Amino acid sequence: MNQATREQTHFGFETVASSEKAGKVMEVFSSVAYKYDMMNDVMSLGMHRLWKRAFIAKAVLPKGGKALDVAAGSGDIAIGLLNKSKRQARVILTDLNGPMLHEGARRVLDEGMLSGTADCIQADGSKLPFADNSFDLLTIAFGIRNFVDVPMGLSEFYRVLKPGGQFMCLEFSKPVLPMLDVLYDAYSFNVIPTMGEKITGDRQSYQYLVESIRRFPDQERFKTWIEQAGFGLVRYDNMTGGVVAMHRGYKI
Repeated sequence: MNQATREQTHFGFETVASSEKAGKVMEVFSSVAYKYDMMNDVMSLGMHRLWKRAFIAKAVLPKGGKALDVAAGSGDIAIGLLNKSKRQARVILTDLNGPMLHEGARRVLDEGMLSGTADCIQADGSKLPFADNSFDLLTIAFGIRNFVDVPMGLSEFYRVLKPGGQFMCLEFSKPVLPMLDVLYDAYSFNVIPTMGEKITGDRQSYQYLVESIRRFPDQERFKTWIEQAGFGLVRYDNMTGGVVAMHRGYKI
């Protein structure tokens, strides 16, 4: 890989300087933060709630344990983990985007969970401000494809997990059922940006979100990246015919 290639990355289908991508992603999520949950319900026909419920069901967070939810967004995963643990664990929400983290903090507060059970810290997921071996569980849902450097992020996740800690990632992936990819593409490119325009007044951000999904590696390639970061016992489960995949691994 030459120097020019290393200094470039993708922003959807557009090639941009690596130094520019984080700012562009920030603009996207700052724009959609206030209607993020509504759009998730509309775009996925409510399926994102089922995907997240299954994801939380597989999470292992011991009593008195500590979890980090990266790219925490509006707080769905953190709230689910705290409910599952009966608030006998601690969850830190982190997100690079201030407006998104504000939404997450607001929802956690509405659930009465912030005092003693949750913290919200604005941080870059690929440069986490936490010590080595800090967490029993690390989760990220629908966020890692927006990283400038995904392998760097995975290495950071490995670093901050305790030995034996669980890494979990929920992300859009590649449909595996016959013809589902054709239907999915037609829906994604023709319907979702139009929904974004009508509901949020922002077609461009949702065009990027669709394109970012298509640029993300398929299930097997991403599994390899997780293994290369040092994780063991790596596996994935396809959901909704591979539209979404749940990846899991352990620091062993």
